[in-house]
Amino acid sequence: MIVENKPVLKTKINRVFTGVVISDKMDKTIVVQVDHFKVHPRYYKRCKVSKKFKVHNPNNKVKVGEKVSFVGCRPLSKDKKWTVLSK
Repeated sequence: MIVENKPVLKTKINRVFTGVVISDKMDKTIVVQVDHFKVHPRYYKRCKVSKKFKVHNPNNKVKVGEKVSFVGCRPLSKDKKWTVLSK
């Protein structure tokens, strides 16, 4: 029996992001803001780009202001497709 090692694809499920929690008002859901810098194609100036993700927080342990890592998972609702990996 021959076992082949398949390459890991960059899908939404195995991507890991790190950001800061900006809201925890929803039950079992937090809003995490991820910041990164993008270079302007013509002027080469760095611009800060922010994106907000709704992340599943099963035990409501994560609070506002904490830095968290989260990973993709199956869709849990219309907007929630991520789950907390670690604090």
